[in-house]
Amino acid sequence: MHGLRIILKPDIERIEREDNNMSMNGIDVSGWQKGIDLSKIDCDFVIVKATQGTGFTSADYERQAKQAKSLGKKLGIYHYANGSGAKEEAEFFVSKAKPYLKEAILVLDWEKDQNSKFGTGIEYPLAWLNRVYELTGARPLIYMSKSVTRQHDWAAVAKYYGLWVAQYANNNQTGYQSSPWTDKNGYGAWSSPAIFQYSSHGRLSGYNADLDINIAYMDAAAWDKYAAGEAGEKQEEKEQQNGTPTGTTLELVYGVMTKQYGDGDARKVALGSRYDEVQNMINHICSASAATLAEETKAGKYGNGSIRKAVLGDRYNEVQKIINGGGATKKQSRSYTVKKNDNLTKIAKTYGTTVNTIVQKNKKKYPKITANFICVGWVLEV
Repeated sequence: MHGLRIILKPDIERIEREDNNMSMNGIDVSGWQKGIDLSKIDCDFVIVKATQGTGFTSADYERQAKQAKSLGKKLGIYHYANGSGAKEEAEFFVSKAKPYLKEAILVLDWEKDQNSKFGTGIEYPLAWLNRVYELTGARPLIYMSKSVTRQHDWAAVAKYYGLWVAQYANNNQTGYQSSPWTDKNGYGAWSSPAIFQYSSHGRLSGYNADLDINIAYMDAAAWDKYAAGEAGEKQEEKEQQNGTPTGTTLELVYGVMTKQYGDGDARKVALGSRYDEVQNMINHICSASAATLAEETKAGKYGNGSIRKAVLGDRYNEVQKIINGGGATKKQSRSYTVKKNDNLTKIAKTYGTTVNTIVQKNKKKYPKITANFICVGWVLEV
């Protein structure tokens, strides 16, 4: 793959795996490697570029994919997003990937170069991933530079879709590595990658030019499960068994607003016992004043970036205008009279603030107030 790569050198850490038998070495190829003879290259898997946008098919895709399959290599097929329409791109990709569905791991390549939607949030890649899943029953991976995992809150993607990540220690030529370098900054919403691309200057016997080389943290059987649509289903099965999806209220509201849980009765069934709390937040967003929503947003109740935009929906612009100083508003003072069985955690949640904020606002008026101590009848500024 060809895109911007950030090379990080300090704070060296290596990805360690206790069982090296649970990993495989492989390459990814595209039209840049047109004519490559995969029979001469030692690799467990090959990930082939199939498509880009809504009309481009990689020049050597069919030959590369057929040869990899005929050689018994584990196969992956990827699509390079260009921002021309998530649904349309997904459908175009699936139309070209059909001969290998249930055999190849499917991947969305999410990079900055030639991608008009890059940097705008997670809605576009999530829509692509969801559409491919709807059409194939298999959950794709998403490929990105490691720095991009921290560019947005990818929680809604990471919940169901695995990560193929890229980070290079340097531009030196290298062969396969069992423990490639990575920095200490984590992978954002993912605990670890499924596949790690650690060099674009790989040199392997049988090909006299640079190759992208990767390590997959899975064995052949796990690869087959990913391709067949079995991987990533445990969470979904668990939710179906319990009748209740996991995640925070905010995550579930985000799911509703991005059409992951349907409407009406279908939404009630999908959300199970979480329906009321999710619907209450949605109703609050619809009915509360823009000033109230702005205060709650600043307190972190509705997340940031693309998450905030989706959750606030039609209210986003008016709320953001206030936050940016262009709206009405004198900060509203709110108060709450403590009742029997109240606690600060409950009050803070109700008003979209934090326990510490309430304590600090009321310390002068009520010196004895602590995170765990309030008295019935106190009138708290919230």
